[in-house]
Amino acid sequence: MKFKNLKYLFLLCLSLTMTAQDLSQLKPLDAELTAVSYPFPVTFKIIKNQGQDLKMAYMEAKPNNPNGKTIVLLHGKNFNAYYFEQTARRLQQEGFRVIMPDQIGFGKSSKPKQYQFSFQQLAENTKSILDDLKINKFLLLGHSMGGMLATKIAVMYPESIEKLILVNPIGLEDYRKFSPYQNVDKQYAAELKNTYQSYKDYQLKFYYDGKWKPEYDPWLNLLAGWTISEDFPITAWNAALTSDMIYTQPVVDDFEKITTPTLLIIGTRDRTAIGKANAPKELQPLMGLYQNLGKETQKKIKNSKLVELENVGHSPHIEVFDRFIKPLLEFVKITNLT
Repeated sequence: MKFKNLKYLFLLCLSLTMTAQDLSQLKPLDAELTAVSYPFPVTFKIIKNQGQDLKMAYMEAKPNNPNGKTIVLLHGKNFNAYYFEQTARRLQQEGFRVIMPDQIGFGKSSKPKQYQFSFQQLAENTKSILDDLKINKFLLLGHSMGGMLATKIAVMYPESIEKLILVNPIGLEDYRKFSPYQNVDKQYAAELKNTYQSYKDYQLKFYYDGKWKPEYDPWLNLLAGWTISEDFPITAWNAALTSDMIYTQPVVDDFEKITTPTLLIIGTRDRTAIGKANAPKELQPLMGLYQNLGKETQKKIKNSKLVELENVGHSPHIEVFDRFIKPLLEFVKITNLT
């Protein structure tokens, strides 16, 4: 018994030491990540809407040997465009021009105090960047929340989208059927409680199956750095507003409206679901079942293909890049989807 207690104390001390080492690398980050250098040139577009002038950041990776195609990468809620670096470099090598926006409320873009977030508004903002760049036709990839946005863009601008790729998108189910509504004030209070450790625990559980690797640190630190910054109240407020958007604006009815050739890349271990913690306990196990949701969604989207990645979580392009990039490249290079 004494030995077991000593062993427990040793493991506890080791855990605390590792946490302290992790936290020692964490630096406070301002709301627009001005101290963070992105891997590709960043341009800022002034977005004029809702009575405000807002800055929307985007990266552009130009290929040395262009194939004449452009692909737009849309980030998830807990991320920004930076985490597409490896994907963008590979697509760049294949001749693609790659555009990676930070949506309003994310990354280096403005964090407004008041803003009516909607997927339609974010779609218009994104399209305006492409219009400025004279890009009329493009391929579109969305991960997580970016998958919901990509779905909306595909429905709003079908003539512009050559191919659509959805990578573990959230919104494959209507969360309102499972979880009661939490107003923005409650969402904000919850966001303000987040810390480095709470973000890491969440990502360990839903993204990486409890196995952390050093290459995950940059994406965690970009998020957690806000929690120790004086700008945390405004970044947390924007996080609450976008959570409200995701919950109140489901896209499940949009899938059958998609006419663009579509690839679904689904890590089947994923269990991500908005509002799961607030759902009745008996319903929580029924949420975020991606091994089922991928198949159900593929049936709704005409001219679509499903690639399931077994034992992979929410972020395949980070967790298992080689398994993710192979079907992606095969899809973007073919001329017809069969």
